[in-house]
Amino acid sequence: MSQETTYLELSEADGGSHKFYEVTVDGSELTVRYGRIGDQGQVKRTSFANPDRARKEAAKKVGEKVRKGYAPAVPGQRQKRSVSRRQIVSTRSTARRAPVLWRYDSGAPAFGIFVDRQGCMVGNEHGVITTLNHDAEVVQQYRLPDGVKCIVADDDWRYAGCDDGNVYDISGKVPRLAYRIAPDIDIYWLDIYDGVLGVSDSGGGIAAIDHEDEFIWRRQGHGSSGWMVRCDVDAIYHGASKGVTSYDWRTGQQRWHQRTSPVLFGWQEPGAVYAGTSASQVARLSKQGQSERIYQCDAPIYSCATAPGGEYVFAGDSSSSVYCFDAAGNRLWKLGTGCGSAYSMQYHEQRLYIVTTTGALACIDASEPAIHAAQQGSVPEVVDVKAPPRMPAVLPSTTVEITHVAGDGVLVECVEEGGRLRIHVLSDGYRRDWLVQFPKGIREPRARYLVSEVRESGRGGFYRAYGDIRRLV
Repeated sequence: MSQETTYLELSEADGGSHKFYEVTVDGSELTVRYGRIGDQGQVKRTSFANPDRARKEAAKKVGEKVRKGYAPAVPGQRQKRSVSRRQIVSTRSTARRAPVLWRYDSGAPAFGIFVDRQGCMVGNEHGVITTLNHDAEVVQQYRLPDGVKCIVADDDWRYAGCDDGNVYDISGKVPRLAYRIAPDIDIYWLDIYDGVLGVSDSGGGIAAIDHEDEFIWRRQGHGSSGWMVRCDVDAIYHGASKGVTSYDWRTGQQRWHQRTSPVLFGWQEPGAVYAGTSASQVARLSKQGQSERIYQCDAPIYSCATAPGGEYVFAGDSSSSVYCFDAAGNRLWKLGTGCGSAYSMQYHEQRLYIVTTTGALACIDASEPAIHAAQQGSVPEVVDVKAPPRMPAVLPSTTVEITHVAGDGVLVECVEEGGRLRIHVLSDGYRRDWLVQFPKGIREPRARYLVSEVRESGRGGFYRAYGDIRRLV
């Protein structure tokens, strides 16, 4: 039996949607491929009882897309649209060199960084995420479909936002697709709190997306180029070319707006947000919108971070320098990185971790004795870390381990509701009417899965799958 393929595209002018949708029926198997025009896209395969059912499902899916404005097209005629990437002309710092303990060359300019007690991660423009422990040993690598914009944490979950418009859960052994962002959103940055994702984009837009990757709201912010977004229990804080704005995460209603120079990076503490700006400043704002402090640097600021509670404020500029201030705004030091300008940074236990324009993840000893020695010109010899030869990079997966025994774990089931696949808990002791946040690419109608844990969200109302996932057959 020959294959039957239908290929559709939706391409709008002025930066609108630019995406494709392809449906192939091969016997009783249905394959759907979709994504941005010019990309390989995501693939989902479903098997049916017979070819007739597969064809009916294909016709249904094509009809849904045509009603949304898709039209038949020829693959390859339209070209891929470019993805925005931050362009920084990095100059060499004239300051004394910082006490860099070690550095790892990720192979491409890097935006994504995450540090916790277990170790640190760097994600670069080639889509490679490398995890190192605090002994500077490479322990794991993932390879995502496109450049990594940022890496963020939400309790015990870790997520990476990519240039393919998707967000991947990188908490487990393999990356899983967690959120599908609209193809017309060119992600600049994202943050997440209790399953609610905040996304800022190249046009200065801001959106809140729920645990089922459905828009809670979406709106245009103040200005363009939204490089800053931070989320907490009450609000989403957005920084763009005309300043910082706070929105109610439930409604999208503006709570306040504070005008600043164009914002190029953002950080937050429980009581304040910090905006790195093109005016060579880090601005500290209260979460009620009051301007509280200015930390003055010598060049445009492309990254910033704080020690817990804002005891120290760190900044990285476009001239390959890093700064440290006390909470009152006094500059304590300025030192050169020796490995490019810091696109992102994070402080952890007297060490400042940066990822840079050269693709380096560098660990700086930010303790008082080490900084004092560096200011006098004495720094340790930098250790250049290498990944083990032939270390395999784990790719995103849509396959799951199979089990025949409903043993340890929580039993969940995938059902179709309103044209979407939803997950509900079947095990005793859980609410059957609550949905479960669950990887998108492995959902199959009527399938049952065993999950290591299912945890109630902090705000309540839904559960979150955590740990290993196995399909019960």
